[in-house]
Amino acid sequence: MRAVGFNMPQPITSETSLIDIELPMPEAKGRDLLVEIKAVSVNPVDTKVRASAPVEAGQHRILGYDAAGIVKAVGPDVKLFKPGDEVYYAGAINRPGTNAEYHLVDERIVGFKPNTLSFEEAAALPLTTITAYEALFHRMKIQDKVAGAWNAVLIIGGAGGVGSIAIQLLRELSDVTVIGTGSRPETQDWIHSLGAHHALDHSKPLAKQLAELAIGAPAFVFSTTHTDEHLKDILELIAPQGRVSLIDDPKEPIDLRSFKSKALSVHWEMMFARPVWQTGDMIEQHKLLNHVAELVDAGKIRTTLDETLGTINATNLKKAHALIESNRTKGKIVLSGF
Repeated sequence: MRAVGFNMPQPITSETSLIDIELPMPEAKGRDLLVEIKAVSVNPVDTKVRASAPVEAGQHRILGYDAAGIVKAVGPDVKLFKPGDEVYYAGAINRPGTNAEYHLVDERIVGFKPNTLSFEEAAALPLTTITAYEALFHRMKIQDKVAGAWNAVLIIGGAGGVGSIAIQLLRELSDVTVIGTGSRPETQDWIHSLGAHHALDHSKPLAKQLAELAIGAPAFVFSTTHTDEHLKDILELIAPQGRVSLIDDPKEPIDLRSFKSKALSVHWEMMFARPVWQTGDMIEQHKLLNHVAELVDAGKIRTTLDETLGTINATNLKKAHALIESNRTKGKIVLSGF
């Protein structure tokens, strides 16, 4: 089968940073599904792994942590799906990725594809949806209010893939005020179009902008990017006993002692934790993907697909990685078919 991978970490500008390869057809065992990949999307994690992860000599690593496709075969222990089912999911970082014609994935982290979306539109959703849903509702528990705080969430990086779905989930599943950040007029327009009540410019001091809204200190901060650069503002603007969730990998170490004076709780979301560690509640990802599919089919959540770059091959994936690394994208980048 055709696939795209890499055999050593390199900058995306290198000719061999991503290469087209041929691999044997995988076989579904245990609770695995064998999925024929129809579309994939590209996330920052793809670029980080490609740039830094070592690969055993003579081997290739396949990236891809988002996909939509059709179940072709199932392992003997599969209970939730059958061949022919249309699915969407984000996979696991410790297994081969989705940039391949066929892919193995544990059924417990797979959802039924929304009926109203194309494969391309569906492929834009899984990783960011799982990340946002887990961070907001499983980690920070925004459904539990903070006494005396403004019932609001500040989403740093509101126009990115995670921010784009987080805004929609919050508007549909909670009563919180949603504030997103974007540094350009077009990204701020995107944030408003998704349902955010307010949009701030994260290239300028956030605490000052929030204070100018004259509404109060928010109970929650969801930081999706450059947390270390915004930490001073976060600590200044958040309400006492507030909750902070982050998903990025700050370049500078974060001193947790700085969260003590306001008795803040910190929740570091890692959407691969459940499948990597085979947690007892791993099936929660199956449940939440199905929940979001229902919301999509009811017209309450829309895809965050922004751009389709063509078929799945090394050339197009290199273009996608370069765009992600520019830090100027909004929504999601998708590739479709082989």
